[in-house]
Amino acid sequence: MKTWICVALLLVLSVVSLAQNKSASETELKAALKDPSHKLWSDAAPAAFRVKFETSKGSFVIEATRDWAPLGVDRFYNLTRTGFFDDSRLFRIRANYIAQFGIAGDRAIAKTWQHQSFPDDPVKQTNLRGYVAYAMTGPNTRTTQIYINLKDNTNLDAQGFSPLGKVVEGMDVVELFYSDYGESSGGGMRTGKQDKMFEEGNAFLDREFPKLDKLIRAKVLPKK
Repeated sequence: MKTWICVALLLVLSVVSLAQNKSASETELKAALKDPSHKLWSDAAPAAFRVKFETSKGSFVIEATRDWAPLGVDRFYNLTRTGFFDDSRLFRIRANYIAQFGIAGDRAIAKTWQHQSFPDDPVKQTNLRGYVAYAMTGPNTRTTQIYINLKDNTNLDAQGFSPLGKVVEGMDVVELFYSDYGESSGGGMRTGKQDKMFEEGNAFLDREFPKLDKLIRAKVLPKK
């Protein structure tokens, strides 16, 4: 009888320990989201992984490959697992060109990450339809904004836009994102018209551009 009680007690303690570890992990992720200097941001991504994005038009999946752009993939991986992309907007959709996102919906988080640039990766892949890369204004200015090519944009290769992955599921969903606002709903990083998004977050976009599609959440998928 005593043996069974001991076994049961050990099982309970194990469950409690797992729950505490999970809670600590979630706490750490939340802390890292608010602090670009947090140690988590030095974590390397897996060699390859998939991220599922749930949006107001449906879901799509990006497969990232670390060998393509190690620094970019590490940032993408850690942004995803901290919840950076959750509840944000697909703010720059130019039909037959690109779909861009990656400014946090929470204005405090958006401002925290606005200027958190990191070094370039060499361009190893090409900007084909469905391939994904960071937006930037010049050398070593990538931050958190990401675009999906809606057509072959190979001219971007020579400008230093280094693909980090590609859409492997749901490209038909990506092509449905509302695009009539074009460059008016913030535009690209080079236009200098994104300040309101960083100052007000979703509140600005929802008020001025209510038809923009929503990025509900993004999560790293378990490895099969």
